[in-house]
Amino acid sequence: MGHDRTTRDTAPRSGGTRRATPDIATDRTRPAHVRTAALSASALFVLLVLLDLLDGTPGMAKTALWAGLSALLYAVLHPVRVTAGPGWLAVRGLWRGGHVCTGLLTAVRHSEGVAARLVLCDSLGNRVELDPRVLVDNPLLLHRLEVGARRAREAGLLRTGCAELRRLAARVDAAAARGVFEASDLR
Repeated sequence: MGHDRTTRDTAPRSGGTRRATPDIATDRTRPAHVRTAALSASALFVLLVLLDLLDGTPGMAKTALWAGLSALLYAVLHPVRVTAGPGWLAVRGLWRGGHVCTGLLTAVRHSEGVAARLVLCDSLGNRVELDPRVLVDNPLLLHRLEVGARRAREAGLLRTGCAELRRLAARVDAAAARGVFEASDLR
């Protein structure tokens, strides 16, 4: 992953820990999403156990089944951790993670549907998927991605996906402008 001193110093480590530097951008909305996932799974477990108690049919097997179902719900709702530094963007989920070198991007694809995904691929064969709303909600992450994509485009590596990045940047700009207008009562 390290192509120069900057990317080597801040690159994600295999153990998931990373040196705390001001150059690393993280998803600011993730803690709230983790809390929501945990509360939803806990609420489901409590509700199911309560229904069993009211029905008069509690049991260890059923409680274990409800715990497993709640854990499955948490796994589905658990948000990925997105971080970016100079020259890289990393995505880490519950079971797997990955990173791309943004200066070596070869493709950026946006898939619409029930769960919109942004797929980034670099020339080293690395590939990550993330929800584009993470980038819209965190302009610093999008900025890190755009800087690397600009370098990749100038180097002739990034041939597909420039339009997707421009659309994301336009969404961020529109959201920022809307926020300024609302704050100044110019709606």
